[in-house]
Amino acid sequence: MNRIRTRRSAVTALLALSLLAPTVAACAENDGSAPARRASPSATEAALSLPRPTGSYGVGRNTLHLVDDTRRDPWVPSAGSRELMVSVFHPTRHGGSDGDRDGDRAPYLAAEEAELLLKGLKLDELYEAGQLTSVRTNARTGARPAGGRHPLVVLSPGFSLHRATLSNLAENLASHGYVVALVDHAYESFGTRFPGKGDSSRVRTCVACEKVEQAPGGDAGGKKVLTEAARNRAADISFVVDELTEPSRTADGRRPDYAALIDTRRIGAAGHSLGGNAAAVAAGTDRRIRAAANLDGSFFAPVPAAGTGRPVLMLGTRKDHAPSTDDASWPRQWHRLDGWKRWLTVADSGHLTFTDLPVLGGQLGRTDPSAPLSGERSGQITTSYVTAFFDKHLNDRNRPLLDGPSKANPEVAFHSP
Repeated sequence: MNRIRTRRSAVTALLALSLLAPTVAACAENDGSAPARRASPSATEAALSLPRPTGSYGVGRNTLHLVDDTRRDPWVPSAGSRELMVSVFHPTRHGGSDGDRDGDRAPYLAAEEAELLLKGLKLDELYEAGQLTSVRTNARTGARPAGGRHPLVVLSPGFSLHRATLSNLAENLASHGYVVALVDHAYESFGTRFPGKGDSSRVRTCVACEKVEQAPGGDAGGKKVLTEAARNRAADISFVVDELTEPSRTADGRRPDYAALIDTRRIGAAGHSLGGNAAAVAAGTDRRIRAAANLDGSFFAPVPAAGTGRPVLMLGTRKDHAPSTDDASWPRQWHRLDGWKRWLTVADSGHLTFTDLPVLGGQLGRTDPSAPLSGERSGQITTSYVTAFFDKHLNDRNRPLLDGPSKANPEVAFHSP
């Protein structure tokens, strides 16, 4: 996010505009004499779904709770070891929109997580959590993986956002033959459920948001906190790679042995906003990560010198991340990169264009007036360019989409300042 746009109040405004603008506008017309009435989702509104993936594989998904006993949580040290929730997507043997029918369809968001997301956005009096919990996914739990070894991509979501908001990208990559680890970092989302003792569970909220807001020194202090957050996330990404590539670390009879599915010579990382910064940093701190994609994230933490020769995709909004815009971290980082690199911007896009939110909002007929790119095009552009990037650098496939502007994608501009 540009400057300190990652603060809770700014995130709230952006999400409200992109997903729920018509309702917000309707409430503005209320004369204030009566409280706003909670909107009841219609049958049409409840029938939200992720787009069908474009690859030939079906998609399986399992959830892992990972604990790094070598690191203490940076936000709440008293909580003990650093914890992560990871949705692992993998290609299955059966293609088609229903994937492998021997598994159940994976849920999008748990009810409490959806409620906390809406509460964090101050929209809980306007919308029901069921509109998010009922989103139809394409992945299936317990599905049998496709044979062979596959490249791994680790995905990190935007600051304060649940990992589910990158599900469209994760499903699409898996349908093209990738194992995808989609990570929630403890205390960095409005609400993520973690396992507790026995059958109980815990929901951890965004303590990190409060730390950024309360940082001394204004914006400079907030940027310092986010710089450390990006580096902590890079360490999380490396830990996930450790866990998934070491034999039997995550195999327990209910899940695949991911080490047997992953080709350790083909590992990449990507993320949205702060997650994109973290992915690029991880490419410089972990030599196993061969390529990184940053989706509209400011480079609070610069890419370490060891990673400046790795392939990097910078895909962002035209209004905030063109060479002439205010975020000086993009041109500064661009000139430090000396390997394969692309700097792309998308016209009529907003910061959340690269997540699921405009895709789902578009199905409700809702578009952020400041970012009028349709939800359908938002999803298509994000998945096509990110998939092409990893196809090129992890699978050694020629992808002309990355060579320059195309008539099929007039919204996308290439920059080389």
